[in-house]
Amino acid sequence: MSSRLTVASGVLTLGLLAASAAHAEVSGTLTLTSDYLFRGITQTDEKPALQGGLEWAHDSGVYAGAWGSSISWLSDSDPDISSQVELDAYLGIRGDFGDSGVGWDVGAVHYWYPGSYPAGFNKADTTELYAGLSWSVLGAKYSYAVTDLFGIPDSDGSSNLDVTVGWEFVPGWSFNGAVGKQWVAGTAGTATYAFWSAGVSKAFDNGFDLALAWNDNDLIGPDETITFAVTKSF
Repeated sequence: MSSRLTVASGVLTLGLLAASAAHAEVSGTLTLTSDYLFRGITQTDEKPALQGGLEWAHDSGVYAGAWGSSISWLSDSDPDISSQVELDAYLGIRGDFGDSGVGWDVGAVHYWYPGSYPAGFNKADTTELYAGLSWSVLGAKYSYAVTDLFGIPDSDGSSNLDVTVGWEFVPGWSFNGAVGKQWVAGTAGTATYAFWSAGVSKAFDNGFDLALAWNDNDLIGPDETITFAVTKSF
């Protein structure tokens, strides 16, 4: 582990210890989606994916979680790669600025792609730091890669900005929209791209959620994709 990651891990661990006396809750989700899109790009060659996650959250604002999804993009790119799953681990702290209605969120996430790789292959494992703000139905999140970005050589220092809207226009029904841009360091801008989406979701009292979304990007364009997902929260 690099010295930067060691320091970050130490700071977040101290946060967990300091918050140990507070009440905590665990929540989780299971999702079946028609296509796993990450920052506007399919991770499953436009095929379905099974996903799941768990999160532990303190009253203090400190939280930690793990999330996973089936993928195919690595083995699609090279048949000598066996990785078929993405596993993420994250740790952070969130809160709000008094009574302003503005929330904040900072943390770190590691994307891990276990499996076998050919000799000399630059593995896709990636670590990012992130910071976000939210107000009413709006949100924004900035992510900064402290390692190479998903296997792209010499791409540490890449960054991503997402701006989102989640508006419950009638009880149980929400409009969800997002626009983002991924900057890829070390590529002279050739891999930098924008992405966007818009959709609706329906939340049910039994913890199920249905979501339909239209997605596109200007990297592999036009690449319009309609996704449908079923999520169970617990």
